[in-house]
Amino acid sequence: QVQLVESGGGLVQPGGSLRLSCTASGFSFSTYTMSWYRQAPGKERELVAAITTGRGIPNYADSVKGRFTISRDNAKNTMYLRMNSLKPEDTAVYFCKARGPTYSYWGQGTQVTVSS
Repeated sequence: QVQLVESGGGLVQPGGSLRLSCTASGFSFSTYTMSWYRQAPGKERELVAAITTGRGIPNYADSVKGRFTISRDNAKNTMYLRMNSLKPEDTAVYFCKARGPTYSYWGQGTQVTVSS
């Protein structure tokens, strides 16, 4: 059974930091490109960051470059998103996605709220 479980969300003040985790099971994690998406109320889901298989090359949305860092630990079947200098506009539900040659999988999401 395929599962992607996000954790680490919560309430944080502007300028603060959080680290999200996405733990996978039921498929060959190391062979899947992994991504973080987010969806704010009333807005479409958007790509935040992605990391490739193999060398784990990251790429980021312009809105988070220099503040967020995506990483993966294939031995732990886990992907991370370190978020620094958080802004109120980062408030959203954050989802992880696994994209393989045939199938893609989504997690259930974790809420991140940036507010004073």
